[in-house]
Amino acid sequence: MRCPHCFYADEMERRKRGLRPAMSTETLECAVRAIFADADGPVSLLFQGGEPTLAGVEFYEALLRFEEKYNAKKLPVAHAMQTNGLELSDGMIDFLARERFLVGVSLDGFAETHDAARPDAQGRGTFERVRANLERLCGAGVECSALCVVNDAVARKPEAAFKTLARYGRVQFIPCLDPLDGPPRADALAPERYLNFLEAAFELYERAYYAGRPVSVRNFDNWLLILLGLPPESCGMAGRCAPGLVVESDGELYPCDFYALDEWRLGNVADTRLADALRSETMRRFLEASFVVPERCRECRWYPLCRDGCRRERDPETHVNHWCDARKAFFDFAAERMAAMARDMRRRAR
Repeated sequence: MRCPHCFYADEMERRKRGLRPAMSTETLECAVRAIFADADGPVSLLFQGGEPTLAGVEFYEALLRFEEKYNAKKLPVAHAMQTNGLELSDGMIDFLARERFLVGVSLDGFAETHDAARPDAQGRGTFERVRANLERLCGAGVECSALCVVNDAVARKPEAAFKTLARYGRVQFIPCLDPLDGPPRADALAPERYLNFLEAAFELYERAYYAGRPVSVRNFDNWLLILLGLPPESCGMAGRCAPGLVVESDGELYPCDFYALDEWRLGNVADTRLADALRSETMRRFLEASFVVPERCRECRWYPLCRDGCRRERDPETHVNHWCDARKAFFDFAAERMAAMARDMRRRAR
């Protein structure tokens, strides 16, 4: 596929060594060995790309063998995958179902918006192929979520996007990122358009909840967690970056998939302990860059909910989130209603 909004393609263009081959089984074994050498609690592995299904079923079967070999402490391991859903063999679907992978499938709203945002290499639309494969995954019992990048076109028709994706039960609405530098994209998401999208999507989310047919929408779910006094599960909603690790296909280590850039390289799994990478000076500098709280945020009544969002969404000079005005207006619109939902959840949980 050739998605024009791909943030990872933008990153690869900025690295000395951009496009890299698929991960070899030797590098996979090295990575798994490094992970379990330092892990002392539950392990969560997420595979993304590029397109991770191109590695083939044999690659993931090797993953399980290596986990059996190196997970001497018998730590619980959760697996997840993000796929474009374009080509899924029966064998791949059977494997994902059997091994209980959580699978996120990129489906950008409805046919018109998806086909414009996610053409294949020949320029053809992919909506019907992806939706059919998502249905196959669900039919096989794979736990799935729909991942929708919200660009200007999607934001213009929030009801159509929500209603198309709600049937899958779990949805992520991800605002489209501009490149790391340079001019905004042609389909850039304007704050006022994003506000209208959030308001309309929340109306449908709230309605589904009270109708007894709840739909999980990740950003709304996380704001409800905060209102319930719980930590958000999304690192982008915690207000500061958390230490994590990306292992590239050649074993190179980075602190975040949004910042897999040469300046943030942490080493390679072939010669770097993951514990050392997490404690490194580069990781310290990366994390501290997200700790800045602008005065505008300190003075905002909604900062405890918003927390200035993901660092990747912040202006590099002012550190203010690109969606600041949209979020403030959205919380004015929805915060009391979200608080009422949180109270209802507490009541039902008793």
